[in-house]
Amino acid sequence: AAAADEGGDGLEPAHPGHFVCSITAELMRDPVMAHDGHSYERAAIERWFMTSSNSPNSGSRLSSKELIPNHGLRAQIREYRERKGLPE
Repeated sequence: AAAADEGGDGLEPAHPGHFVCSITAELMRDPVMAHDGHSYERAAIERWFMTSSNSPNSGSRLSSKELIPNHGLRAQIREYRERKGLPE
C-alpha cells in the first residue's frame, strides 16, 4: 500500500507504507491484523467486513473476520507520531 504523497513531488511517501492503512490511505491509530496477514485501521476493516468477507488487499475470501490487535505496530506508529510532532 502506497502512502499519500503530501509533499506533491512524487518522490517520497509522506509516511512509511507499513504505517498506512491500505483502505483509508491514512496513518493508522489502532492497527489490527486480519487473517490475510495485513494490518488495517480497526474502524476501516470493521466497516469493510460489514459488506465483504474478502481481503481488501488480495480479494481472496478470508477464513475468519477475527481481528488481532497489532500492539507492536501501534507502538511503532505512536513513536513515529511523537518524533514527527503529529497528533495522537
